[in-house]
Amino acid sequence: MADTKVAVVTGAGSGLGRVISAALLAAGYRVALAGRRADALTNTAAGHAASGAALVVPTDVGDERSVAELFGTVRETWGRVDLLVNNAGTFGPSGLLDEVSVQDWRDAVDTNLIGSFLCARAAFAIMRAQQPGGGRIINNGSISAHVPRPGSSAYTATKHAITGLTKSLSLDGRPFGIACGQIDIGNAATEMTARISTGAQQADGSVRPEPTFDAKHVADAVLYMAGLPLDTNVQFLTITATTMPFIGRG
Repeated sequence: MADTKVAVVTGAGSGLGRVISAALLAAGYRVALAGRRADALTNTAAGHAASGAALVVPTDVGDERSVAELFGTVRETWGRVDLLVNNAGTFGPSGLLDEVSVQDWRDAVDTNLIGSFLCARAAFAIMRAQQPGGGRIINNGSISAHVPRPGSSAYTATKHAITGLTKSLSLDGRPFGIACGQIDIGNAATEMTARISTGAQQADGSVRPEPTFDAKHVADAVLYMAGLPLDTNVQFLTITATTMPFIGRG
Protein backbone atom coordinates (compact mmCIF):
# COMPACT_ATOMS: atom_id res chain seq x y z
CA MET A 1 0.00 0.00 0.00
CA ALA A 2 3.03 2.28 0.21
CA ASP A 3 2.59 3.59 -3.31
CA THR A 4 -1.20 3.86 -3.11
CA LYS A 5 -2.44 7.39 -3.66
CA VAL A 6 -4.52 9.13 -1.01
CA ALA A 7 -7.65 11.07 -1.95
CA VAL A 8 -10.09 13.22 0.02
CA VAL A 9 -13.62 13.55 -1.38
CA THR A 10 -16.08 16.00 0.14
CA GLY A 11 -19.82 15.48 -0.10
CA ALA A 12 -19.03 11.77 -0.25
CA GLY A 13 -22.20 10.58 1.44
CA SER A 14 -24.49 10.86 -1.58
CA GLY A 15 -24.84 11.82 -5.23
CA LEU A 16 -21.74 12.55 -7.25
CA GLY A 17 -19.51 12.37 -4.19
CA ARG A 18 -20.54 8.78 -3.55
CA VAL A 19 -20.09 7.78 -7.21
CA ILE A 20 -16.67 9.48 -7.45
CA SER A 21 -15.53 7.93 -4.17
CA ALA A 22 -16.58 4.45 -5.29
CA ALA A 23 -14.69 4.88 -8.55
CA LEU A 24 -11.52 6.03 -6.78
CA LEU A 25 -11.71 3.12 -4.35
CA ALA A 26 -12.20 0.68 -7.23
CA ALA A 27 -9.16 2.21 -8.94
CA GLY A 28 -7.00 1.48 -5.88
CA TYR A 29 -6.97 4.83 -4.08
CA ARG A 30 -7.22 5.17 -0.33
CA VAL A 31 -10.12 7.58 0.10
CA ALA A 32 -11.13 9.78 3.02
CA LEU A 33 -14.89 10.23 2.82
CA ALA A 34 -16.01 13.62 4.14
CA GLY A 35 -19.58 14.79 4.67
CA ARG A 36 -22.04 15.80 7.35
CA ARG A 37 -23.75 12.43 7.92
CA ALA A 38 -21.72 9.54 9.32
CA ASP A 39 -24.35 6.96 8.32
CA ALA A 40 -24.31 8.09 4.69
CA LEU A 41 -20.51 8.02 4.60
CA THR A 42 -20.55 4.52 6.08
CA ASN A 43 -22.84 3.40 3.28
CA THR A 44 -20.38 4.83 0.73
CA ALA A 45 -17.54 2.98 2.46
CA ALA A 46 -19.39 -0.35 2.46
CA GLY A 47 -17.07 -3.12 1.35
CA HIS A 48 -13.93 -1.02 1.71
CA ALA A 49 -13.67 0.07 5.35
CA ALA A 50 -12.39 -3.31 6.57
CA SER A 51 -9.50 -3.20 4.09
CA GLY A 52 -8.46 0.20 5.38
CA ALA A 53 -8.94 1.80 1.97
CA ALA A 54 -11.92 3.94 3.05
CA LEU A 55 -11.80 6.34 5.97
CA VAL A 56 -15.07 7.83 7.23
CA VAL A 57 -14.60 11.36 8.60
CA PRO A 58 -17.83 13.28 9.36
CA THR A 59 -17.08 16.89 8.40
CA ASP A 60 -18.77 20.26 8.05
CA VAL A 61 -16.77 21.78 5.21
CA GLY A 62 -17.93 25.28 6.13
CA ASP A 63 -16.36 25.02 9.59
CA GLU A 64 -12.64 25.74 9.86
CA ARG A 65 -12.08 23.50 12.87
CA SER A 66 -13.96 20.59 11.30
CA VAL A 67 -11.91 20.84 8.10
CA ALA A 68 -8.67 21.00 10.11
CA GLU A 69 -9.70 17.83 11.94
CA LEU A 70 -10.49 16.10 8.62
CA PHE A 71 -7.09 16.75 7.10
CA GLY A 72 -5.31 16.13 10.40
CA THR A 73 -6.95 12.71 10.56
CA VAL A 74 -5.98 11.91 6.97
CA ARG A 75 -2.37 12.93 7.56
CA GLU A 76 -2.16 10.95 10.78
CA THR A 77 -3.69 7.88 9.13
CA TRP A 78 -1.97 7.86 5.74
CA GLY A 79 0.75 10.49 5.96
CA ARG A 80 -0.10 12.51 2.84
CA VAL A 81 -2.78 13.82 0.45
CA ASP A 82 -2.40 13.29 -3.30
CA LEU A 83 -5.87 14.31 -4.45
CA LEU A 84 -8.67 16.53 -3.18
CA VAL A 85 -12.04 16.40 -4.92
CA ASN A 86 -13.87 19.52 -3.74
CA ASN A 87 -17.38 18.24 -4.41
CA ALA A 88 -19.56 19.27 -1.45
CA GLY A 89 -22.25 21.74 -2.43
CA THR A 90 -25.83 22.86 -2.01
CA PHE A 91 -28.31 24.44 -4.39
CA GLY A 92 -29.14 26.96 -1.68
CA PRO A 93 -32.15 29.27 -1.82
CA SER A 94 -34.31 29.65 -4.92
CA GLY A 95 -36.15 32.79 -5.88
CA LEU A 96 -35.72 36.31 -7.11
CA LEU A 97 -32.95 38.26 -5.44
CA ASP A 98 -35.25 40.27 -3.18
CA GLU A 99 -36.91 37.02 -2.04
CA VAL A 100 -33.66 35.45 -0.82
CA SER A 101 -32.77 35.90 2.83
CA VAL A 102 -29.28 37.05 3.73
CA GLN A 103 -28.84 34.03 6.01
CA ASP A 104 -29.80 31.56 3.28
CA TRP A 105 -27.32 33.30 0.94
CA ARG A 106 -24.58 33.06 3.57
CA ASP A 107 -25.34 29.39 4.17
CA ALA A 108 -24.82 28.67 0.46
CA VAL A 109 -21.56 30.65 0.47
CA ASP A 110 -20.36 28.76 3.57
CA THR A 111 -20.80 25.38 1.91
CA ASN A 112 -20.04 26.05 -1.74
CA LEU A 113 -17.29 28.65 -1.56
CA ILE A 114 -15.84 28.86 1.94
CA GLY A 115 -16.00 25.07 2.21
CA SER A 116 -14.04 24.67 -1.02
CA PHE A 117 -11.51 27.29 0.12
CA LEU A 118 -11.00 25.69 3.54
CA CYS A 119 -10.49 22.21 2.08
CA ALA A 120 -8.20 23.48 -0.69
CA ARG A 121 -6.23 25.50 1.88
CA ALA A 122 -5.69 22.47 4.11
CA ALA A 123 -4.82 20.17 1.20
CA PHE A 124 -2.46 22.77 -0.29
CA ALA A 125 -0.53 23.03 2.97
CA ILE A 126 -0.05 19.26 3.16
CA MET A 127 0.82 18.89 -0.52
CA ARG A 128 3.39 21.68 -0.31
CA ALA A 129 5.16 20.15 2.69
CA GLN A 130 4.98 16.40 2.00
CA GLN A 131 7.70 14.28 0.37
CA PRO A 132 7.42 13.62 -2.46
CA GLY A 133 5.66 16.93 -2.80
CA GLY A 134 2.74 18.05 -4.90
CA GLY A 135 -0.76 16.84 -5.55
CA ARG A 136 -3.95 17.64 -7.41
CA ILE A 137 -7.13 19.52 -6.52
CA ILE A 138 -10.28 19.06 -8.60
CA ASN A 139 -13.09 21.53 -7.95
CA ASN A 140 -16.72 20.82 -8.86
CA GLY A 141 -17.77 24.00 -10.60
CA SER A 142 -21.07 22.95 -12.24
CA ILE A 143 -22.69 24.28 -15.38
CA SER A 144 -23.73 27.21 -13.18
CA ALA A 145 -20.10 28.32 -13.23
CA HIS A 146 -20.93 29.34 -16.82
CA VAL A 147 -24.65 30.20 -16.97
CA PRO A 148 -27.41 30.52 -14.35
CA ARG A 149 -30.74 28.86 -13.92
CA PRO A 150 -33.66 31.16 -13.08
CA GLY A 151 -33.79 32.13 -9.42
CA SER A 152 -30.37 30.70 -8.55
CA SER A 153 -28.37 33.77 -7.59
CA ALA A 154 -26.62 32.29 -4.55
CA TYR A 155 -25.66 29.01 -6.25
CA THR A 156 -24.58 30.74 -9.46
CA ALA A 157 -22.49 33.36 -7.64
CA THR A 158 -20.66 30.72 -5.59
CA LYS A 159 -20.00 28.53 -8.61
CA HIS A 160 -18.65 31.45 -10.63
CA ALA A 161 -16.38 32.12 -7.65
CA ILE A 162 -15.12 28.53 -7.77
CA THR A 163 -13.71 29.29 -11.22
CA GLY A 164 -11.66 32.13 -9.75
CA LEU A 165 -10.49 29.88 -6.92
CA THR A 166 -9.47 27.22 -9.45
CA LYS A 167 -7.43 29.69 -11.48
CA SER A 168 -5.71 31.10 -8.40
CA LEU A 169 -4.87 27.64 -7.09
CA SER A 170 -3.48 26.67 -10.49
CA LEU A 171 -1.18 29.68 -10.49
CA ASP A 172 -0.12 29.55 -6.85
CA GLY A 173 0.44 25.79 -6.98
CA ARG A 174 2.91 25.85 -9.86
CA PRO A 175 6.09 26.20 -7.77
CA PHE A 176 5.05 23.26 -5.59
CA GLY A 177 3.83 20.74 -8.14
CA ILE A 178 0.20 21.28 -7.16
CA ALA A 179 -2.18 21.09 -10.10
CA CYS A 180 -5.76 22.34 -9.95
CA GLY A 181 -8.57 21.73 -12.44
CA GLN A 182 -12.32 22.18 -12.53
CA ILE A 183 -15.07 19.85 -13.70
CA ASP A 184 -18.35 21.48 -14.73
CA ILE A 185 -21.23 19.02 -14.73
CA GLY A 186 -24.63 19.40 -16.34
CA ASN A 187 -27.52 17.13 -15.36
CA ALA A 188 -25.76 14.03 -14.07
CA ALA A 189 -28.46 11.75 -12.69
CA THR A 190 -28.34 11.95 -8.87
CA GLU A 191 -30.77 12.53 -6.02
CA MET A 192 -30.09 16.27 -6.27
CA THR A 193 -31.05 16.42 -9.95
CA ALA A 194 -34.07 14.11 -9.83
CA ARG A 195 -36.47 17.04 -10.16
CA ILE A 196 -34.74 18.21 -13.35
CA SER A 197 -35.76 15.07 -15.20
CA THR A 198 -39.42 15.67 -14.34
CA GLY A 199 -39.52 19.42 -14.88
CA ALA A 200 -37.16 22.38 -14.50
CA GLN A 201 -37.93 26.06 -14.88
CA GLN A 202 -36.52 27.53 -18.08
CA ALA A 203 -35.43 31.08 -18.84
CA ASP A 204 -38.63 31.73 -20.80
CA GLY A 205 -40.73 30.91 -17.73
CA SER A 206 -41.84 27.47 -18.90
CA VAL A 207 -41.24 24.26 -16.96
CA ARG A 208 -39.86 21.38 -19.01
CA PRO A 209 -38.12 18.08 -18.29
CA GLU A 210 -34.40 18.04 -19.07
CA PRO A 211 -32.27 15.04 -20.08
CA THR A 212 -29.81 13.55 -17.61
CA PHE A 213 -26.86 11.18 -17.99
CA ASP A 214 -25.33 8.40 -15.93
CA ALA A 215 -23.21 9.82 -13.09
CA LYS A 216 -20.58 7.11 -13.66
CA HIS A 217 -19.36 9.16 -16.60
CA VAL A 218 -18.53 12.00 -14.20
CA ALA A 219 -16.51 9.56 -12.10
CA ASP A 220 -14.70 8.38 -15.24
CA ALA A 221 -13.84 11.99 -16.07
CA VAL A 222 -12.51 12.62 -12.56
CA LEU A 223 -10.40 9.46 -12.77
CA TYR A 224 -8.93 10.69 -16.05
CA MET A 225 -8.09 14.10 -14.58
CA ALA A 226 -6.66 12.53 -11.42
CA GLY A 227 -4.62 9.96 -13.31
CA LEU A 228 -2.52 12.45 -15.25
CA PRO A 229 1.07 13.12 -14.16
CA LEU A 230 1.44 16.35 -12.19
CA ASP A 231 3.18 18.07 -15.10
CA THR A 232 -0.10 17.76 -17.04
CA ASN A 233 -3.44 19.30 -16.11
CA VAL A 234 -7.00 19.43 -17.39
CA GLN A 235 -7.77 23.03 -16.48
CA PHE A 236 -11.50 22.93 -17.24
CA LEU A 237 -13.65 19.98 -18.29
CA THR A 238 -17.36 20.36 -19.09
CA ILE A 239 -19.51 17.22 -19.18
CA THR A 240 -23.26 17.38 -19.83
CA ALA A 241 -26.21 15.45 -21.12
CA THR A 242 -25.84 15.95 -24.87
CA THR A 243 -29.22 17.58 -25.42
CA MET A 244 -29.56 19.55 -22.19
CA PRO A 245 -30.36 23.24 -22.69
CA PHE A 246 -26.90 24.54 -21.88
CA ILE A 247 -25.64 25.63 -25.28
CA GLY A 248 -28.38 28.01 -26.28
CA ARG A 249 -29.73 28.46 -22.77
CA GLY A 250 -31.74 31.67 -22.55
